[in-house]
Amino acid sequence: MQWREWFCSLGGGVGRSDLEDLRSVLPSFFPSLFGLGALASLTAYWLLTRPRSIRPPCDLRAQSVPVQGDASCRRSALLRDDNLLDFYYEDTKTAYEMFQRGLRIAGNSSPGRLAAVSPILILRCLAGDRPCLGFRKPGEPYQWISYTEVTHRAQVLGSGLLAKGCQPNPKQFIGIFSQNRPEWVIAELACYTFSMAVVPLYDTLGLEAMVHILNLAEIPLVICDKMEKAESMLANKETGVTPALSCLVLFNPISAALVERGRNCGVEVLHLSQLMALGRDNLRAPIPPEPEDLAVVCFTSGTTGKPKGAMITHGNIASNTSSVIKILEGFFVIRQEDVSISYLPLAHMFERMIQVSMFVHGARVGFYQGDVSLLMDDIKALRPTFFPVVPRLLTRIYDKVMVLTQLLLVIYDGEDTTVIGVAGLRSSLGLIQGSVTSPLRRAILHYAVKRKQAEVNSGIIRNNSLWDRLIFNKIQATLGGRLRFILTASAPISPAVLSFLRATLGCLIFEGYGQTECTAGCTFSMPGDFSAGHVGPPLPCAMVKLADIPDMSYYAKRGQGEICIHGPSVFQGYLKDEENTAQALDGDGWLHTGDVGQWLPNGTLRIIDRKKHIFKLSQGEYVAPEKIENIYMRSVPVLQVFVHGDSLQVSTHLPVEAPEAWSSASPCFCPPFQSCVVGIVVPDPEVFVDWARERGIVGSYEELCQNSDVKSAVLEDMVAMGKEAGLKSFEQVKDLYLHPEMFSVSNGLLTPTLKSKRVELRQVFREQIALMPP
Repeated sequence: MQWREWFCSLGGGVGRSDLEDLRSVLPSFFPSLFGLGALASLTAYWLLTRPRSIRPPCDLRAQSVPVQGDASCRRSALLRDDNLLDFYYEDTKTAYEMFQRGLRIAGNSSPGRLAAVSPILILRCLAGDRPCLGFRKPGEPYQWISYTEVTHRAQVLGSGLLAKGCQPNPKQFIGIFSQNRPEWVIAELACYTFSMAVVPLYDTLGLEAMVHILNLAEIPLVICDKMEKAESMLANKETGVTPALSCLVLFNPISAALVERGRNCGVEVLHLSQLMALGRDNLRAPIPPEPEDLAVVCFTSGTTGKPKGAMITHGNIASNTSSVIKILEGFFVIRQEDVSISYLPLAHMFERMIQVSMFVHGARVGFYQGDVSLLMDDIKALRPTFFPVVPRLLTRIYDKVMVLTQLLLVIYDGEDTTVIGVAGLRSSLGLIQGSVTSPLRRAILHYAVKRKQAEVNSGIIRNNSLWDRLIFNKIQATLGGRLRFILTASAPISPAVLSFLRATLGCLIFEGYGQTECTAGCTFSMPGDFSAGHVGPPLPCAMVKLADIPDMSYYAKRGQGEICIHGPSVFQGYLKDEENTAQALDGDGWLHTGDVGQWLPNGTLRIIDRKKHIFKLSQGEYVAPEKIENIYMRSVPVLQVFVHGDSLQVSTHLPVEAPEAWSSASPCFCPPFQSCVVGIVVPDPEVFVDWARERGIVGSYEELCQNSDVKSAVLEDMVAMGKEAGLKSFEQVKDLYLHPEMFSVSNGLLTPTLKSKRVELRQVFREQIALMPP
């Protein structure tokens, strides 16, 4: 059709002059049309590829709701009513069933068909089985054990345990005394396959505590990794203090001398392969546990007395794991390709719950080599997508990130933009760290962090922005370059560190709060809420309420009080310890944590204090300061002492938003949490001067308090006193400040009953504490 006829057919009233005008416009119209098309294409591409903010699963202004109208008692806003979550999947009500689900997913076969098939047949009929547990030797890549093989080995090992006289019921306790490694998990699963309970043991418990645990739980068989640990077990048996112990099983090679030594004291010493052979010869069908059956007795490192064994059921584990799945529902899915790095002690519930969360989705767990100094090398080789951490490690990562980021700016600031490896950057620290303090480089780093933090605050988490490509991808590569999810727990973390790492690492970082007695966590950051300074709302498995503490002026009606937890994840009590159980669990089943919390307006919980004079160091150890103080006051030069090490420490360090205060001499610009115990000591005026003179140091009382040699001598005497009294290494003070004025009622540092006012002491000496090593 001709142009003239076409336009005439459209309007009928288009004249010749109109057509001529149109012809004159067309040559310029088509280029404009193509330009508009290109712009439309670019716009469409941007709309399809633009970063999208995370859509939270609930209103972030109301992340928890009051229970029966009581604002001090709250539950997750993700629940439809006050009924708490017991399990997420119908077929995952025990830890054993959760692993079996992972096996079915990994085998890529229908759950219904496999439900009636034994693990041995599964080994022969499954196709496409996926890796489960990974390990590596120095300098080599990771090797993997499949889900099917893990299940098979667990059944064989469990059958071997039964052949040695162990009973297939939850009253049968099996000790595991080993570092993290695949055999640990296989041994645990072996126990669950036949309804037995696990009792983890670990080095820092000490000899007396170890004996207490073995006797209290009446453990007949302990699985160890190294000969040294087996020898310590035999030493206890030889002295007659652990009469129930009758068998040791080792992962590592054993000597004939060790076997003979065990035989002489009535303990059979076997290598794992021997027990596996016995199991193959006496193979038994699985006897799975019920949700109410005991799964693990997790002994806490006692602070004022002997360790207490928290009794955790399979139902506890299922509800806690299910709640994390629920809170991530529709937002984050654990895939079979995901892999977690296992280095946090398996003797604690935090690491075990991470692993259960991986197993239930058919994902992988890779173990470090057992040497913390090689952890970064393991991470680079494994390239994990999941990374469970404690705040102390995150703070160290933050320190390294700050230094490496500035070094990368040095590289990009020059004409040569070739990026050297991270190892090269570390080796260059001493050469160029002093040259990274130019205003331009600081301004670039500050601007990059601000832009990334602005994205985080708007709910955008990514690692492919311009600033990632220029600066932060090199930092992300030090952690393998594939991180999708970081979970921090066990102690509070600095809001400045959390905000900075969320921006620079380009992955989701969640914070949780809990304790062994509630299986692991009771609160968890809500997806989409990337604010800091709180530990999130209650998990769907827990109700959390605040109880009045009149002595500390905390009242629930003001939104403050002792944190109490109720729900299916709360433990069953302490093993054979009614007194401590009654102190932890009240008559209505509420777990009293001893921590003090505050409800924030958005329904999240903030930890603000501790009811008991017990604090937790940044790596997770509990410390009872009054016990330590009573020991140190036996030291001749010491009159009074105040011990501090609270992981809630507030620092005077500047946050990232103050770049003008940055200095190459101090790469950490965030609150450093206390990782060791420090002390404020008032020397005894009656003996101090003479005591110092005996050591060749002369001066007045005040002068001696300022003398570094005197301080070192006092510290040495106190540590010696602590060793004599049996203090653990983490309980010993690592630094102190000598104060020339006594704590008294008149200066507000003692109560009328002459007890230390810890809050006031912490406030008065905050500057001295801040100057001591974290």
